[in-house]
Amino acid sequence: AHIYAASLFLSVALYAVKVRAEAMQKASEAVPSGMLSVVGRREANYKFACLEARKHCESLGIENPVCTVSNYLFPDSRVIAGHLQALEFLQENARKYYFKRAKMLPVSGAFHTRLMEPAVEPLAEVLKSIEIQKPLLCVYSNVDGKKYMHSKHIQKLLVKQVVSPVLWEQTMHSVYERKQGTEFPYTYEVGPGNQLGAILKQCNLKAWKQYKHVDALEDEEEAE
Repeated sequence: AHIYAASLFLSVALYAVKVRAEAMQKASEAVPSGMLSVVGRREANYKFACLEARKHCESLGIENPVCTVSNYLFPDSRVIAGHLQALEFLQENARKYYFKRAKMLPVSGAFHTRLMEPAVEPLAEVLKSIEIQKPLLCVYSNVDGKKYMHSKHIQKLLVKQVVSPVLWEQTMHSVYERKQGTEFPYTYEVGPGNQLGAILKQCNLKAWKQYKHVDALEDEEEAE
């Protein structure tokens, strides 16, 4: 998004992504951890479920266990991340916590939690060394669901994002906030899959009505 908005050059942005990815992978290897995709009923209390999962980990002798919501996708859908034992506990007790579905994600670690703290400093150092401009377009941070204001703001929140939950649902509300009677913009999801459109439909049905999925591969085949 920052490359598209001209706040970051492609080459330096890719280098920052590389450093972040390697640091996050290293952090993942330090502790058996993961992420659990959860769809809950209206009665579901995610914070309470995470608290009980942490208590379970403590009973197993795990010090300072991590189990927390790491991604707010849409109403009644969350990703919970933390120690593997905590996630397994939640899967086994899904009905108790009113989870309709609890599925492990094929990822190597508990991203967007404090288990990623070892990755913070390497990314911070890289971002200090590269040039960041004020975005030419509106770019929203999923740390707080608000627009990035200036280069220092971008630098600070990109680092914070490594250990902060992704507020995707809240960001959608910010992006599509309109005065009563104002038309919604056209929204295009480009590339394979239409997961973002499916999430938008759950967050804002009126905005979704102006949504279109563009599959790049299909367009290439038509051109041929």
